[in-house]
Amino acid sequence: MKTNKTGFTLARYIGLYSSVALILLSLLAMQLKGFNFAVDFTGGVVTEIQTDQQVSQKHLQTALSKVIKEPFSLSYAGSDSQWSIRQAISGDKMPETSLLMDKVESDFSIKVLSSSVIGPQVGDELFEAGGLAILASLIAMLIYLSLRFEWRLASGAVVALFHDIIIVLGVFSWLQIEFDLTVLAALLAVIGYSLNDSIVISDRIREMLRGKTAKGSLNEIINRAILSTLTRTLITSGTTLGTVSAIWLLAGQPLQGFSIALFVGIVVGTFSSVCLSATVPELLNLKREHYQIKEEPQGIENYN
Repeated sequence: MKTNKTGFTLARYIGLYSSVALILLSLLAMQLKGFNFAVDFTGGVVTEIQTDQQVSQKHLQTALSKVIKEPFSLSYAGSDSQWSIRQAISGDKMPETSLLMDKVESDFSIKVLSSSVIGPQVGDELFEAGGLAILASLIAMLIYLSLRFEWRLASGAVVALFHDIIIVLGVFSWLQIEFDLTVLAALLAVIGYSLNDSIVISDRIREMLRGKTAKGSLNEIINRAILSTLTRTLITSGTTLGTVSAIWLLAGQPLQGFSIALFVGIVVGTFSSVCLSATVPELLNLKREHYQIKEEPQGIENYN
């Protein structure tokens, strides 16, 4: 399909080719580097502690590292100077972090609240359940799109949906950001957000294709549809990014992965709704006739 790729159309096609490159890089990262799975999936020991006064994470990390020789991650648990220590199980040796807390020499004392073991089997079950949740949501979205739009227009939303999930996973793989259960929850939210943006633009394209007074080529109709919804898209994305940024900066370590996944998902979701969900149908030769209502001929009588 030949189009005059100038102005806004050229920007859409540049975005399309950029998305293909990002997808390839993300798949390469997942193949070469994999993911930095948290204790939730790999199994390990989680120890909840409480300090008798407010201390910074860096100060507490330094004090604990003097007695805990194995690698561990420290995160703020929410309130009243409570912290969570997570350690992976290496071989057959079980970390005994809770027994070492009395040996911490510092200007504050530590009280162990709880210590629990997450076995690898539990981690595998959590990962499988999370993966099935994402798969079920994707299947439900595909069924919905197939019923609502003609297949060419639906294909654009489907491609954008998978694009957003792959890019988010690629970022976590390249940067080796810890992948825990909150990230899985964020991926489900990204699926809904991505689909919402794509459907708004696809609906507008469908309305314009059905309109008898619509003028111009398919390329011009798609551009007008995007521009007519662009203000709404930018305002929605901007306000949501503001909220997610506040979570990222203020909520601390426990929700860092969640906020990063949402932030990346919203950015690439906005990008893909413009460059993919509207451009892919054009490449698949979408035409005005696909959404024109065919009128039955009237006044024809059959005589035997």
